[in-house]
Amino acid sequence: MIHRGEVGGPGGSAQAAAGLLRGNSAGLFAALMEADLSYSQGDELMDGSRTAGAEEAARRRPSDRRSATNLPQVLLYSDGACSGNPGPGGWAFILRHPASGKEMVQSGAEPETTNNRMELTAVIRGLEALRRPSRVTVITDSQYVGKGFSEWLPGWRANGWMRKVKGKPVPVKNDDLWRRLAELLDQHDVRFQHVYGHTGHAENERCDQLAVEAYRKLMRG
Repeated sequence: MIHRGEVGGPGGSAQAAAGLLRGNSAGLFAALMEADLSYSQGDELMDGSRTAGAEEAARRRPSDRRSATNLPQVLLYSDGACSGNPGPGGWAFILRHPASGKEMVQSGAEPETTNNRMELTAVIRGLEALRRPSRVTVITDSQYVGKGFSEWLPGWRANGWMRKVKGKPVPVKNDDLWRRLAELLDQHDVRFQHVYGHTGHAENERCDQLAVEAYRKLMRG
């Protein structure tokens, strides 16, 4: 979401991130993975960093992953915000496991960015927090992210991350983020669900608030 009329200027480090894990510890997220005993409890922790073994397993077994019926189901609420466009921006996500009620919340900011980049970053950071292949429903108010996933991404990948503008090939905007998102989509079974912003959707409003707070903190230095 674009927020205009903010005061102050960018300052401090290029990345200001805050994390909150509801529950006693990150180990509570082990409940997400109990259906698959081939993963050790250590690999089941969803602390935002994947082990090399988990990355390799995800790349090696895409067909097995997609056909599995025991994938943990999680909800990923995400939002990005920007003061001006471009300008200081923030991102936030809520990662929730409905079966246990556990959730992880994280946010961060960049001093000079765009709203679309923050929307993409929020989804990427949420998917990166998963430590094993999962069935993920991404709930976002960004049509840019949703259409990119459902309509544009296959063509971009097939065309070497190029698109046509007035008949001429040009690089896809934000291709660094789209490439990373494509890698993560290959590791998980992901569906996107669009919601309208500022309509009272509790998690969407919460993510927006966290994203705004993140870039305001960055601007204050």
